Amino acid sequence: MIGRLATRFPGRVLLIAGLVFAGLGVLAAGAVDALSLNRYEAPGSESLAARSVLAERFDTGSPNVAVLVTAVDGTVDDADVAAAGRGLADRLSGHPGVRDVWSYWSADAPRTLASEDARHALVLAWVPGDADHVRGTVLPGIEADVVAPADGGPIAVQLGGGDEVFRVVAEQARTDFLQAELIILPLVALLLWAVYRRIAPALATLAIGVFSVVGTLGILRVVALFTEISTFASNIALVMGIGLGVDYGLFVTYRYREELAAGRTVETAVRRAVGVAGRTVVFSGVTVAASLAVLLVFPFPFLSSFAYAGIAVVLTAVAGAVVVLPAALRLLGHRAARRRPAASDGGVWLRTARLVMRRPVAGGGAAVLVLVLLGAPALGAEFGAPDDRVLPASQPVRGMYDTVRTGFATEDADAIRVVAPELAATDPALADYAERLSTLDGVARVDTAAGAFADGARVGESGPDGPARYTPADEGAGTWLAVLPTGERLAGDPTGLVAEVRALPAPGDALVGGYPAELADYRDGVVERIPLVGALIVVVTFVVLFLMTGSVIAPLKASVLNLLSLTVMFGVLVWGFQDGALAGPLGFTPTGVIEPSIPLLMFCIAYGLSMDYEVFLLARIKADYDRTGDVVGSVPRGIARSAPLVSAAALILAVSFAVYATSEVTFLQQLGIGMALAVLVDATIIRGVLLPAAMRLAGPLNWWAPAPLRRLHRRIGLREDTADPAPARPDTALAHR
Repeated sequence: MIGRLATRFPGRVLLIAGLVFAGLGVLAAGAVDALSLNRYEAPGSESLAARSVLAERFDTGSPNVAVLVTAVDGTVDDADVAAAGRGLADRLSGHPGVRDVWSYWSADAPRTLASEDARHALVLAWVPGDADHVRGTVLPGIEADVVAPADGGPIAVQLGGGDEVFRVVAEQARTDFLQAELIILPLVALLLWAVYRRIAPALATLAIGVFSVVGTLGILRVVALFTEISTFASNIALVMGIGLGVDYGLFVTYRYREELAAGRTVETAVRRAVGVAGRTVVFSGVTVAASLAVLLVFPFPFLSSFAYAGIAVVLTAVAGAVVVLPAALRLLGHRAARRRPAASDGGVWLRTARLVMRRPVAGGGAAVLVLVLLGAPALGAEFGAPDDRVLPASQPVRGMYDTVRTGFATEDADAIRVVAPELAATDPALADYAERLSTLDGVARVDTAAGAFADGARVGESGPDGPARYTPADEGAGTWLAVLPTGERLAGDPTGLVAEVRALPAPGDALVGGYPAELADYRDGVVERIPLVGALIVVVTFVVLFLMTGSVIAPLKASVLNLLSLTVMFGVLVWGFQDGALAGPLGFTPTGVIEPSIPLLMFCIAYGLSMDYEVFLLARIKADYDRTGDVVGSVPRGIARSAPLVSAAALILAVSFAVYATSEVTFLQQLGIGMALAVLVDATIIRGVLLPAAMRLAGPLNWWAPAPLRRLHRRIGLREDTADPAPARPDTALAHR
């Protein structure tokens, strides 16, 4: 039906597509600004409950704004520097939206709010509200009205805090998005010209990628009206929109060219291209969308954002490839045809597949060994929290925290906050609990209404502004404690310290919160759902491939091969980023850990894209097998017919991802390098070696299913048109081996 529509009314189809594109473009123009600045927080967690109690009963919270004050001459104890610091704190306290401010110059403030050489000191503040409010409204005002005027005279001032760090990260991601656009579009256009050797089909295929990017951004802007969508979703929209749009455009155009080469008319070639390749594009799209849709099981906007982005990318890329592109091909006619006939001998892919299938155990075993060795570093993966070091050292906020890490004994802004809603500030049990907390390994000090404690003993007053800071505003029962970790423990094992604080018996109920606890709860929430995500992806893709092939072996084999290809991606993440082997070439600072949601996102994307190529290869192999009944020969013939196309598509997609290696945000560098490698490994080692080896070993079992499932497939299966423009020949090279 779509093919007939494209051939009968191509001009109208393109006109309507142009109008749709214009409408989506209007929405997309404001999409990036409409996206949210998410925090790492787990809904329903203990840390968020602690945050809520601190805000409602104590009118305070973990400081999300920090200002580093540096004495231009002398120390922060000098009279003129102290006066300037107090004035800065007073102006910050009076700024709209700021609810709680304390500093090195507050009454009873601990010495740890100053650097060990006394050249630097901190002013900390708590600003309530969601990330969009704090980062988008309050922080720019603080920077313009408080920080900038204070910078000069006896002090130099730098704005920081967790929200400022990730505000800068989001702004850098937007910059990288625009930079990537300028690189990806001409580069992909050049690669498409190299593939087609004609400018008209190259531009038509690139237009499908652009259509997908703009359409995805427009859809995300609408979705953002109802739920939070991360700003990083725009980066995924760009690279996957270009990648999948171009991939699907290549598949349809290649089939159209084959039909023309077989002597069919332009109209017939378009219809058959849509009916055969277009149907496979839909199968592939469903697989990719399903792989990303499983991220919706996470209650974290940062991850669910990518599910919405992935689904939108697939919808727009498929629509462009099976509706818009066929109309363009109908108008282009023979201007989209090959200039010279394609090689008839099957080329290197046919020869490679035959060679592997002659020695499937040796060839497949060697490939598995290579993948296992490359993926071995993944066994040493350590998951942890992100910090300012996702930014380059040239960023001012990064420089501020480098100063804090090297010059301060503790990072007071990252204190663990223990809320005891029923414990009175005057109860003797408070001091006993604080003493026990202060003996935990890696705890520098515990500040409470009963005083400050270290190494099991009281060592001073309560902390900034005295005991009143730790008592409820309504003067009822309840108090809270600030557990300050040492710099070494905070850098090495903050989540372990959170677990130890929670494990220590408290007098009555206690809620453990603060930034380290929030990151620990987020990490735990991600990690505990990983098995569910993996199971859902395998089940969904199994169902799609069963509906396409009627086999239960082919989907299982595809899942195993995909997981093998992903080991290389995880190996390079650990070796290159966690351990820092790529730090020099890429210019980032390794922290010894990986933020868990990034490899999870990469797993879902890479698994979907691997199935994308699996679908196209299996479609050709299955069509050849259905036509000839040749279990063995259909494999190299199907690979030879589809592998060059898959290789071209994989190269373009890998290049699109690799552009993000130029990013100044480590997250995007990880995504770019890891995904580019995963795509290339999948299109070469997996599809060129392991797939033919596995199918040779399975033999007739490749297409086997129990009788009840065969009957089910006959009723509901999604069948390809098995007609092929090329004549079928028995593969005598393999038929009797």
